[in-house]
Amino acid sequence: MRTRLLPLLIILMAGVLLALGFPLAVSVAAAQQQRVVIDRIDDTARFAALAQFITERAAGYDERRRTLRSELDTYASVYGIRAGVFYRDDSAMAKAPAAWQLPIEGEGREAFKEALLGRRSHDPPQVWPWQDGRVVVASPVVRDGDVVAVVVLDSPTEEMRARTLRGWLLIAAGEAVAMLVAVGAAIRLTGWVLLPVRTLDAATHDIASGRMRSRVAASGGPPELRRLARSFNEMADNVEDVLEQQRAFVADASHQLRNPLAALLLRIELLALELPEGNEEIASVRTEGKRLAQVLDDLLDLALAEHAAADLQLTDIGALTAERVASWRPLAEEKGVRLRTDGPSAVTAWADPIALSSALDAIIDNALKFTPAEEEVVVKVASGPDDVTVVVADRGPGLTTAEMERIGDRFWRSTQHQNIRGSGLGLSISQALLAAGGGSLSYAAHAPHGLRVTVSVPRNGPQG
Repeated sequence: MRTRLLPLLIILMAGVLLALGFPLAVSVAAAQQQRVVIDRIDDTARFAALAQFITERAAGYDERRRTLRSELDTYASVYGIRAGVFYRDDSAMAKAPAAWQLPIEGEGREAFKEALLGRRSHDPPQVWPWQDGRVVVASPVVRDGDVVAVVVLDSPTEEMRARTLRGWLLIAAGEAVAMLVAVGAAIRLTGWVLLPVRTLDAATHDIASGRMRSRVAASGGPPELRRLARSFNEMADNVEDVLEQQRAFVADASHQLRNPLAALLLRIELLALELPEGNEEIASVRTEGKRLAQVLDDLLDLALAEHAAADLQLTDIGALTAERVASWRPLAEEKGVRLRTDGPSAVTAWADPIALSSALDAIIDNALKFTPAEEEVVVKVASGPDDVTVVVADRGPGLTTAEMERIGDRFWRSTQHQNIRGSGLGLSISQALLAAGGGSLSYAAHAPHGLRVTVSVPRNGPQG
């Protein structure tokens, strides 16, 4: 969840910073250009004041014109700005540099026309750092209410664009720092928000795996998630109480029914002594009574398996598997089924030896029940990085896909196997015994026909 939530927060924060940064960058560029324009306006006003009194009929015309030309030359040489005072017919009263001519079209011409109307030229278009533009400003020279000439300043923009670029770099650096701070804050925020969720997920997984005593420590995160953690703990307590009552009921009922059933079976045996030997009805009643006794024993074993804690030990899985296969080999030979082992003879993992032995017995028993004579049952031990597996593969009729989903359910038996002895609780008991120690059972088809049951036990020791 964090990998999905964190990018969304980062994208949102980046969008906010960009939404703030772009207008700020535009305003920085506009401010730099406005500063240049204001300076040029002041300069044009000064030159217009000098040119206002230069007329051919006035005394000192040549002296005043030389003074204006000197001012323009000095201005152009110091600042690198082309400057000139032009009459209405485009002829120059004075200009610097001398070779510069008023442009025929473009921004300079538009500014000149605007000033001839007695107004200062409009602000020039914005020049961006990647453009090689110029800033042209024009002001009218007014004498006796008439525009007699125009002062035009044509400024380069390298320095202005460099200042704008430096401002943008500062903005980018500030946004980068703000983004880093925001990412750090988002990581801390998502960690704080999702900590109860991760804890809740781990506790839910533990409970789903059979560790019913797992609970959530409601110690961090937003109030809503802390309240959810407390509600989850209350729910888990209620579920554990209900399951405990169910297990107690099953165990008590199984235990209480065994004595009457034993007495009933004894009376059946006494009654059989009074009837002819080989009576089919007595034999049928005796078989059903023994089957009912086996069901009660399995129910009691299941209740105890779900309640008892696992006694985990570092166990030689290869040796234990070989021992269980050896104990079942006489029955396999009696049925004409080949039973063999495969894999390493010595590989260790953490398991409850008694629970693992019971599970292997139930699985091998099922494999021998359904495997016809002259076929083979293979028990293979394999070692992985995190667990050790024992795979029991038979050559029986196998199960359909729909039946594979129900295997391991209590009292469930395939419709095509109803005539084979069993209560339908063996795999349920094995699953409960293994789950208590962190193990598991899984089922798959064994091509071309048959079933493959995999027992997994962890290689890592219990955490604690």
